[in-house]
Amino acid sequence: MTGATEGLTMQPTTLKLTSIPGGLAVAVLSAVSFGTSGALVKPLLEAGWSPTAAVTVRAFTAGLVLLPLAIMALRGRWAALWLGRWRVLGMGVVGVAVTQLAYFAAIQTIPVSTALLVEFLAPLILVGVAWAVSRRMPRPAVFLGSALAVGGLVLVIGPGALQVVDPVGLTFAFLAAIGCATYFFIAARPDRDLPPVALAAFGLIVGGVILGVLGLTGVLSFTATFGELPLFGALLPWWVPIILLVVVSTAVAYGTGIAAAGVLGSRLASFVGLLEVVFASLFAWLLLGEQLTPLQLLGGLLILGGITAVRSERAEVLLPPLPAAAVRPEPETAASAR
Repeated sequence: MTGATEGLTMQPTTLKLTSIPGGLAVAVLSAVSFGTSGALVKPLLEAGWSPTAAVTVRAFTAGLVLLPLAIMALRGRWAALWLGRWRVLGMGVVGVAVTQLAYFAAIQTIPVSTALLVEFLAPLILVGVAWAVSRRMPRPAVFLGSALAVGGLVLVIGPGALQVVDPVGLTFAFLAAIGCATYFFIAARPDRDLPPVALAAFGLIVGGVILGVLGLTGVLSFTATFGELPLFGALLPWWVPIILLVVVSTAVAYGTGIAAAGVLGSRLASFVGLLEVVFASLFAWLLLGEQLTPLQLLGGLLILGGITAVRSERAEVLLPPLPAAAVRPEPETAASAR
């Protein structure tokens, strides 16, 4: 328990991360929360909910759940929200709406496994963009971490994801990957005035409104049913998976994810985010009875190896060695106390 809470400072209205270990713990919590979405959405879709309806309710309602916390965190500093309006719009339009729409458009013509594999290449997009902008080749640890992570993704999602597919669907999948990378980029931008929970709340509301308008105007299919659904081995009311999807898979997931990215940076946060597919497989096994294979477990270990490699490289960047002249010898008493 102490390791999971190291570097976290609880305040009445917001969660402040003060160290990399704390950021990693919260990023893993975000991945766990995101990982529950597939097991909770699947019964809704099988019962007749359209993807647009499910995502609209998920995003908009989660934004409303976070709204009181966002208002308390702002403490009347509405100017901070106005100054951060482009981050909020970017999060809502690209990080939420475009990413979701592109993913669901992709799976209309290509397998879900392929769409997931392409979408979760977002960390490689961030590595490539940083390379192009800085014109500095990433360190070997980043290349190693990228190779391990991609190999792990293939094993977790399934080798069948590597196949020739419809180019239009593949284009939408890459658009979803760009949206996913944009989410991490926006979340990681330093902003002392706009609290992470406010960015999450208003971004989700913006994204939910956009998706809702597209659905209610007939641009996208918007249907929902209100009967009982199979979940946890029993028939439950439709609102049970909705509540869990809104609170756990969305409000907690986005809130913690944005907070963690502000500490870890977009690249490391995106690599930790790959654990979502591992936890999604675990929850599908526990809640839906879908088989979990040894290859998927091996893939999860490879993803962890990739995160470790990228984490070690980031540690070197954050903690550069001091010049020799700046290093002062410790007193003998302090050295002997170790």
